[in-house]
Amino acid sequence: MLVWTRTGKLLVLTVFGLVVTVVFLAPLATVVAAALAGRWTGPLPADLGFDNFGKALSGDEAASLAVSLQTALIAGACALVLGTWAALAAREAPSWCRRVTDTVFHLPVAVPSVAIGLGVLIAFNERPVLLGGTTWIVVVAHAVLVLAYAYSAVDAALDRLDPGYRQAAESLGAGPARVLTRVTLPLLLPALGAAAGLSIALSMGELGATIMVYPASWRTLPVTIFAQTDRGEIFDAAAGTTLLVLVTLVSLVLLGRLRGRAALR
Repeated sequence: MLVWTRTGKLLVLTVFGLVVTVVFLAPLATVVAAALAGRWTGPLPADLGFDNFGKALSGDEAASLAVSLQTALIAGACALVLGTWAALAAREAPSWCRRVTDTVFHLPVAVPSVAIGLGVLIAFNERPVLLGGTTWIVVVAHAVLVLAYAYSAVDAALDRLDPGYRQAAESLGAGPARVLTRVTLPLLLPALGAAAGLSIALSMGELGATIMVYPASWRTLPVTIFAQTDRGEIFDAAAGTTLLVLVTLVSLVLLGRLRGRAALR
């Protein structure tokens, strides 16, 4: 509903601000405060400092952060390549085939991530493709989970792409491969950047499927944080969570800058 009066707009903005503060800002602020706290027995944290971050940047926690980042980059790249290929291929397929492709690629979003993890564990725990207990089963689980978002971003961008560019290139004698590499993909760079950023962000925070498949040698940071909270190490878990958020935001900012440069081209 549109609000025309000044009082109504002010009321809507106030309610919106309260909702954002309660739902988003307050929980994040609480996590950051817990990450800085040495103890919290009263209404406010005490003994503030960076000791918890020192622990989070050393030992198993630092290794878990590196594992999360590596997994997100590899899984995001795989999902981006497969999602882009599927979106481009579906454009040239019959309408029924495109509907089937949409359904298949969006299926991971429609089921719980734990189900995806269990399915991957069962599917790749026997020969000829035996990935159980290896790094790659975690990468596969993450790639499956973020594949739908990569596919959707590219498919939506293709809907907005003017076919005149491709037709002009074809009329000048460019073959399919040249049209793809010199026309279509450059025009899709902003969408590819957005898909990559979303895939990495989702992979960095993924927990449900990871718990089902991860080996002891390849433990992501969300799994480590979950284990810390289970042991009652709340301040250490808060520090790890804060670092996870910061690393994810930095990754998104860097990808956003690349996306902006691609859009300017």
